Amino acid sequence: MEEVVNTGDAAWMLMAASLVLLMTPGLAFFYGGMSRSKSVLNMMMMSFGSMAVIAVIYVLWGWSMSYGTQNVLGIFANPFEQFGLQGAIYGEDGEFLAGLGNYPQIIDIGFQVTFAIITTALISGALAERVKFGTWMAFAAIWVTCAYFPLAHMVWGGGLLSGSEDSIAAALFGTVDDGGEVVASVAPIDFAGGTVVHINAGIAALVLAIVIGKRAGFGRTAFRPHNLPFVMLGAALLWFGWFGFNAGSAFAADGLAGLAWVNTTTATAAAILGWLLTERIRDGKATSLGAASGAVAGLVAVTPAAGSLSPVGSIALGVVAGVLSALAVGLKYKFGYDDSLDVVGVHLVSGLWGTVAIGFLGTETGLFYGGDYKQLVIQIVIAVVALVFTAIVTAVIAFALNPMGWRVSDEEEARGIDEAEHAESAYDFAPALK
Repeated sequence: MEEVVNTGDAAWMLMAASLVLLMTPGLAFFYGGMSRSKSVLNMMMMSFGSMAVIAVIYVLWGWSMSYGTQNVLGIFANPFEQFGLQGAIYGEDGEFLAGLGNYPQIIDIGFQVTFAIITTALISGALAERVKFGTWMAFAAIWVTCAYFPLAHMVWGGGLLSGSEDSIAAALFGTVDDGGEVVASVAPIDFAGGTVVHINAGIAALVLAIVIGKRAGFGRTAFRPHNLPFVMLGAALLWFGWFGFNAGSAFAADGLAGLAWVNTTTATAAAILGWLLTERIRDGKATSLGAASGAVAGLVAVTPAAGSLSPVGSIALGVVAGVLSALAVGLKYKFGYDDSLDVVGVHLVSGLWGTVAIGFLGTETGLFYGGDYKQLVIQIVIAVVALVFTAIVTAVIAFALNPMGWRVSDEEEARGIDEAEHAESAYDFAPALK
């Protein structure tokens, strides 16, 4: 292993993994600020709880299910093949196994666990102020096992939604010989997680919001963010961490990482402008919440496309993402589902747009760059399959956990879930002096 290690790449990937891990505390601030003051600690605890349970599970069977070599029906890998990372760190000669780049595989394992954590934590935004913490923790453990790990395998581990010989893409448009390896002639593109992360989390959030039901007073009470500076801080930490998310998915400190970095920046900035313009036309004001939400929408949209677009194409991608998500967050009132913190409107909508838009804006295969229809078809197919798969799995898990009880009592919800679930409050105010 010593002969092939590129220490620069290794250092970059360790930094990228750390940046992505920072995204989950950033998400805690983002969601915590959007909640009401009596619910902020519970909202933040759902993110920290996800970090705790999934980091353990990933070492035990998550890596094996996602990237093991024993493929089960193209859906997941054998969870026991590398249980506890047995055989995933060292080779038979006692040296570190090589990873996706010129560095040890243990760095890839550290990088990928952070993706599993943030994806699960994203879902919590749809459940604010009404869900038992214990049930959430049980859900996080089961969902990451039954939904996230399989989808990661399907897309990135050589499964049905990859570019492998046995994938859906190969069945649709045939295969080619690529240096002695048979692969799909038109491979799906998901650079850093449009399907695996954002469509996955977004549709799970929608299903849970429907199954669990609305907060008391939804549609009649104005659920305003209690701390907009927290929201802005959370958005800033997410943006910062997202460079590890996207540029790190190049698996090297190289030009592709640089392109992903620039595309991430331009798409995010353009999405802020798109969201604020939509607010200005619709409401007459451009808000800080809109700027923060627009940033996240842009980050979401560029995630699958960061390595495939030009910087100018990323601007177009971001503007559309900002407009679409700004319009989509209001759909919960029209259709009556309580997606408390707009996971569906931001992550599902912009995740779908970013995944499908590659078929138009990809510089090598997109329609706007001289490509044919095949890439667009593949992108739509992987998005739809991810939607259907996760929706079904999430619904089954949600109903299976009903005996534990999803909701706190009406009285506890009215008093505040922080007090009910954690016996704490975020803000202790001294009584007025007499």
